[in-house]
Amino acid sequence: MTLKVAETEQGVWTVLHMRGELDLVTSPLVRQSVHDAVAVGCHDVVLDLSEVFFCDSSGVGVLIASRRLMRSCGGRLRLILPARGAEEGSHVNRVLGALGVRRLFEVYPDWDSAVDEEAQPLSA
Repeated sequence: MTLKVAETEQGVWTVLHMRGELDLVTSPLVRQSVHDAVAVGCHDVVLDLSEVFFCDSSGVGVLIASRRLMRSCGGRLRLILPARGAEEGSHVNRVLGALGVRRLFEVYPDWDSAVDEEAQPLSA
């Protein structure tokens, strides 16, 4: 399985919708997508991981690198993990939690709340 990335805009937010596996082979695509967004001036990025069903350490690494990039340019990074993932533990949520890095990210249950300036992230 590969990873597909589709980009949409919602106000100031660039939303990168991902579908598939986030691993050693596909993580460069995510890295490039985030870098491309920043290169054209997008400093508020949402990574929609609701359709990512596998994530390995390379995937986690690219998420952390994306967070670092966004912080370095004064931007914001938010992740979407569906509400059922936050409650029951989607694969990505479990991997982030097991590695102790889940707390580094602002995680939202859906697209609407991720782009809402008033919405609060889910607790780690």
